Amino acid sequence: MNKKSWHNIISSLPNPHLLQSWEWGEVKEQFGWTAHHKVWQDGDRVVAAALVLERTVNLGGISPRLRMHYTPKGPLLRDWEDAALRKRVLDELEVFARSRGAFLLKIDPDAQLGVGEPSTSDVDDGFAGTALVSELTQNGWRFSGEQVQFRNTVTLDLSKSEEELLAAMKQKTRYNVRLAGRKGVSVRSGTVDDFEMLFRMYVETAVRDGFTIRGKEYYLAVWHSFFDGGMFVPLIAEVEGEPVAGLMLFYYGGTAYYLYGMSRDLHRKLMPTYLLQWEAIRTAREKGCTI
Repeated sequence: MNKKSWHNIISSLPNPHLLQSWEWGEVKEQFGWTAHHKVWQDGDRVVAAALVLERTVNLGGISPRLRMHYTPKGPLLRDWEDAALRKRVLDELEVFARSRGAFLLKIDPDAQLGVGEPSTSDVDDGFAGTALVSELTQNGWRFSGEQVQFRNTVTLDLSKSEEELLAAMKQKTRYNVRLAGRKGVSVRSGTVDDFEMLFRMYVETAVRDGFTIRGKEYYLAVWHSFFDGGMFVPLIAEVEGEPVAGLMLFYYGGTAYYLYGMSRDLHRKLMPTYLLQWEAIRTAREKGCTI
């Protein structure tokens, strides 16, 4: 298995996720994980795939060093409605974990539970993810209290024109996007030379908004890997040449991802983040992304 063949495999499946890419496995291997690439076929046709990350953990004391398995945003299935395929893939992932001596197997696939805003009458549920959750529960799986990825995802249809996208926004949002441009906010694409500055801004954001982030080495490894692979661009909002906000835009398999964002208190009244988000939408469309 190599990078090109893995890309071809998961790109043949619906909704190949950035966190199932070869590059994500390469980054995680720099921080104590081992990447395994599993493929399921029906004849010559790929029906499922999974990047399985493995690491050894030390529980302390006289406890042995144990392995754990994690499949970020996976496994990927051609059809989540196919109950037999779901069972086959999950059973074989469990067998593989046991064969490697893993004490834990964790998955968080994008198997759809529903659409709409959670806890409102707007929700349409009963999708394949509901059956998956029921099957996992019946087979002894437990919902983890330590969620790594977000449980809900907001998507935007980028196949629409810029005019249609703007028209669908609230009037105040459109106003703020245009206000930022009139007041001198500009947005540029960054380079590797901006990474240190963007990390410092990310630290400032985390302290202000009260969330925990990883060490600098982790983010630099992610940013360098995907930038070198042509799957990432940092966007930087500036006022008179001074950076005031940043947005890290990743793209893979026709989908653009907003994974990290950072901003300063400086010039917030000029609404730089509104223009930054709008330019991210425009950049994603330029990269050929449809979501």
